[in-house]
Amino acid sequence: MNPWFQGVVARAEAKSDSLSPLRQGAVQSLKETTWPGRRTEHWKYTSLSVLENLELVHTPSTQELTVAAIENVQTIDLLFVDGKLRTDLTALQLPAGLTISLLDKADGLQYVIATSFFSQIKPKRHLFGLVNDALANDILFISVASKSIIKPLIRIISHHSAGHEAHQRVLVRVQQAASVKIIEQIEGQGQHLSTNFTEFEVSEHANLEHYRLIQPSADALHFGGNHFCLHQHAVLNSTLLGFGSALSRTDIDILHNGEHADAKLNAISLLGESTHYDLHTNAEHIKAHGKTTELVRVIVGDKANAVFNGRIHIHPNAQKTQAALHNRNLLLSRRGQVNTKPELEIYADDVQCAHGATVSEIEEEALNYMQTRGIARDQALVMLNVGFIQELINQLPDPHLAQWLNQGLLPRLKEIAIT
Repeated sequence: MNPWFQGVVARAEAKSDSLSPLRQGAVQSLKETTWPGRRTEHWKYTSLSVLENLELVHTPSTQELTVAAIENVQTIDLLFVDGKLRTDLTALQLPAGLTISLLDKADGLQYVIATSFFSQIKPKRHLFGLVNDALANDILFISVASKSIIKPLIRIISHHSAGHEAHQRVLVRVQQAASVKIIEQIEGQGQHLSTNFTEFEVSEHANLEHYRLIQPSADALHFGGNHFCLHQHAVLNSTLLGFGSALSRTDIDILHNGEHADAKLNAISLLGESTHYDLHTNAEHIKAHGKTTELVRVIVGDKANAVFNGRIHIHPNAQKTQAALHNRNLLLSRRGQVNTKPELEIYADDVQCAHGATVSEIEEEALNYMQTRGIARDQALVMLNVGFIQELINQLPDPHLAQWLNQGLLPRLKEIAIT
């Protein structure tokens, strides 16, 4: 067995706190797990050998951090450092209908509600999700009351320090006919290992606008996931941005657990140098009249490696489902690599479904055209890269967030184009 993984199992067995009853199933599953290799289908293109003799600090750093504001966007900021919540929840001025607490300090009813879906939405097959189940300390619970419209953006900032290992968990419950916007920002310095998993319970007629920005350091080892359960007429609009790192893996699960649930997922991966990013998505339609729209854009520069596996599974009772999955990849270098596998698994006969994937290179004709009009080659490359992903940025519901994201993406696009 992998030495790092042996250490994880040992720490999980030794861990004892108020949340231990929740962790027992995960600990047992970890003890029975076989470490994945290249013959394991879901890890075929992502090697975990770099974890073999990894030794990191398991306690949070004490470094002081400040959080930059998002221009023209009102936010409720929640800062984690190495899995430890730094924000004083008692000092927050929360709007009516919004409750935020740590699970081990939640009152009786909140604790019962949160624990009822802890690790119930996230599938048991996710190895690092089990690691997170067993080792996460500060488990954050966010609850939006029925019919509440939460206007401020809830921003969860996860900072990871060089030389540290951390595990962070968030549970979100959006009750009937409620609406909320949540952004998860994951960042870090130097080599570190992190697992960041979030489970979302989206009730009938509720609306969740969600963003996840994965911008770790180049040396980081990051594993995370978003797992959504959508009930009748629930609406999900999620945007995922990944920069890649030495090893980065994200798992997205969307469960259509009610009729007329509507899920939209846009994903952008911008990979440069020798970074690796593995994105697995899975949409399960088990009720009728559901809708899933999934658009994935990947730009690969230098010697980067992109992996995408997208699956839409339509169960026998999910008639009248509409589902579309499209993955487009742009290779900027012959040294880069893309492995893509879109899948449709359909067991209903009255559905509308489509899927596809393309891998292409920058057209020299377009570059030459721009250069003949006085645009430098590097600048032309950046402009073409921007055009490749701009369709998804333009679809963001919040124009202020779209502007903020555009400003943050431009340096990354320049970096990839130059390499």
